[in-house]
Amino acid sequence: MPPYAGESGMPPAVPPACPRHPDRLSRVSCQRCGRPACPACLREAPVGYQCVDCVAEAARSMPARRTSLGLPAPSDGRPLVTYSIIGICVALYAAQRAISGLTLQLAFSPSAGWWEPWRAVTAAFIHSPSMVLHIVLNMLFLFQIGPVLELTLGRARFVTLYLLSALGGSAGVVLLSAIPTRPLEVPPYQQWEIGVVGASGAVFGLFGALLLINRSFGRSSAPLYVVLVINLAIGFLPGISWQTHLGGLVTGVAVAGAILVTRAPERRRWQWPLLALILVVLVGACVAKYLTVPVIYR
Repeated sequence: MPPYAGESGMPPAVPPACPRHPDRLSRVSCQRCGRPACPACLREAPVGYQCVDCVAEAARSMPARRTSLGLPAPSDGRPLVTYSIIGICVALYAAQRAISGLTLQLAFSPSAGWWEPWRAVTAAFIHSPSMVLHIVLNMLFLFQIGPVLELTLGRARFVTLYLLSALGGSAGVVLLSAIPTRPLEVPPYQQWEIGVVGASGAVFGLFGALLLINRSFGRSSAPLYVVLVINLAIGFLPGISWQTHLGGLVTGVAVAGAILVTRAPERRRWQWPLLALILVVLVGACVAKYLTVPVIYR
């Protein structure tokens, strides 16, 4: 018995196969190129559906997202770096409360910086475990101004700003601390061996960068100046490292300045070398200071 051919005498039409998956039949075609595509190869478009190849081609042809400074912007528009830094700080704070001695292993002091230089950065991610207000204030400031800067500079430059400002805060401690005049183990303990912790140096770097960027756009920074002056004044209270604040602030201004002067497309190739130069200057200044300190005190 012959197969059923319908009233027209022709066999029923068989749906075409998906070009990417020949074993799958397709009853839908791409609205852009007209080729058949299985459900796994279709993406919803403003009108109908398009195949994944057309979607990828359209994405390549679209201009890259840019920040207000003309720099590459996060594709999803979310300040993920800011939130990640906050998450790391909170997680480390919980670890500090749970693990005895962790704070001492990650804190920075001039006496420890020569032999364990990584502390210059790790100290910016930990806080005083006995003062909850310390981490609360730093994370609050970071939450308020971090997203603005991240979406203005882009993620790569924002994380560079944060890390260089953190390093600048530690460099401020080294450069502005008095050289020891007696063995460190002899009390009273000297400034050279006092450990510092906290994201304050990095946060002050963000303050400085935002002030400079606002100025370049002609924006008012009056509220920011008030917060900055208050925090600078607090830095001179006992137990607060004003050297960290000042070092971070100066570094943040320098980083933002380097980005601003090289934001034009024809000068952008000098941007990362200029940022690398700031790193070299910070490290070089600290090494020069260490070399003036008697070996027994390093």
